[in-house]
Amino acid sequence: MTTTQLGTQGLKVSRLGLGCMGMSDFYGSSDEQRSIATIMAALDNGVTFLDTADMYGPFTNERLVGKAIAHRRDEVTLATKFGNVRGEDGSFLGIRGDAEYVRKACDASLERLGVDVIDLYYQHRVDRNVPIEETIGAMSELVQAGKVRYLGLSEASAATIRRAHAVHPISALQSEYSLWTRDPEDEILATTRELGIGFVAYSPLGRGFLSGAIQSLSDLAADDTRRRHPRFSPENFEKNLVLVEHVKKVAASHGVSPAQVALAWLVAQGDDIVPIPGTRSTERLLENVAALKLSLSPEDLSTLNEVFTRNVTAGDRYPDMSTVNG
Repeated sequence: MTTTQLGTQGLKVSRLGLGCMGMSDFYGSSDEQRSIATIMAALDNGVTFLDTADMYGPFTNERLVGKAIAHRRDEVTLATKFGNVRGEDGSFLGIRGDAEYVRKACDASLERLGVDVIDLYYQHRVDRNVPIEETIGAMSELVQAGKVRYLGLSEASAATIRRAHAVHPISALQSEYSLWTRDPEDEILATTRELGIGFVAYSPLGRGFLSGAIQSLSDLAADDTRRRHPRFSPENFEKNLVLVEHVKKVAASHGVSPAQVALAWLVAQGDDIVPIPGTRSTERLLENVAALKLSLSPEDLSTLNEVFTRNVTAGDRYPDMSTVNG
């Protein structure tokens, strides 16, 4: 496994990360032991960049990750997030970025994770009611206190990124980026590259859609939240399914899976981009790791770029798009 650097402050991570969200929330029932085994397999194969958040579960995903890495902490680059406020019952209580909440959320995450320091601490969503300068100022104090090593933002606009970076260096921006979500290419990537900020791509497989494994809504569990996402709605599902056929064709020409093609395309977009595909399966994890060995030809990349233009995917990314790009 190769490594790359996020930002210019010295944060080095594995070329591929592991998104742990689905191990605890949103994608139907899960199995803790299976998830821990997947995290162990990730570390064994050099995938040492682990991504979680306090809201996943809620709160249970940080505990799971902390339990999994308890005896291997030194191998891990640990990232977590705050800002999406949830109750113990799972209710969504809004977004907070005020200084008091930043400090409180960090201490709670440290306790759940069972660690002394968080390697990369993100503001999960921008609080539009609190100046970003206040939020980043409080996060900067966490760095000074030795509780956090590097700072990140998630789903922030170019203007917000600039304001935040002026307060304290931002090492990474985490936003959705994949063949079917190319929005960052409009303005965000130019901004992060100008400022020397790394880009962490979540949902690099389009929430599993680009893997080709989802052929109908019946493939999703009844309590899978993707059923409520516009891109998975009946009127958009079939349109998006046609797009995946093009990924399958490229995959067939290389004798690999569609998921590996989607990840290889993303890796080809730059060394500053680190995908963090999520999985609960060791088998899928190893498949994702193998994608790093796949080199797509200029013809492959051209074909995919021609098919997956900026707005070709049918439907919004979220049911409520007002919660992103703050």
